[in-house]
Amino acid sequence: MELAVLNIKGEDTGRKVSLKDTIFGVEPNDHAIYLDAKQYMANKRQGTHDTRERSDVSGSSRKIKKQKGTGTARFGDIKNPIFRGGGRVFGPHPHDYRFKLNKKVKVIARKSALSYKAKEGEITVVEDFKLQTHRTKDFKQILTDLNLKNKRTLFLIPESDSNTFLAARNLHRTKLISAESINTYEILQAKNIVILEGSLKVINELFTNK
Repeated sequence: MELAVLNIKGEDTGRKVSLKDTIFGVEPNDHAIYLDAKQYMANKRQGTHDTRERSDVSGSSRKIKKQKGTGTARFGDIKNPIFRGGGRVFGPHPHDYRFKLNKKVKVIARKSALSYKAKEGEITVVEDFKLQTHRTKDFKQILTDLNLKNKRTLFLIPESDSNTFLAARNLHRTKLISAESINTYEILQAKNIVILEGSLKVINELFTNK
């Protein structure tokens, strides 16, 4: 697949780049996509939630009333989960949600996600650029020129650039990540993928012979 290379003003530079079929044209594997996205979200969970059960709640352990003859249900101590302020039954405790996923599955998932975007025509290739300032206004102008204003967009940049990151961080529908950090979840979240020319080389090297 060949795509025209645009400049930051949305103009055709007259050059074209070829997207490798082994990366952008594979048969998508939906289950691999599901597993990779699930792992990404699981790894972001803090898992610090905690609740107090009967043994953790302060209160007397004295039996509230006699076992029989009251005509009502049996009750133990005041820490009974039925009572207000009592312990919670089977409440959550600190837990690590991370799980292992084979590298080959991750590669298949990311290739599948990129292939979906390529098939739907949601990939744009832009020549490399670096902003001279970190003003959000400058980055918004780029989005406007590329006809991506108010659209959920993911920019894949070849290397870290503080000005570009700072200019884009206040735009809630736009996200920048380095090409080396490409992941299935971010690809699927975006409606449009903007790949800088230099990022294509990084992606090709990342998935070569994998």
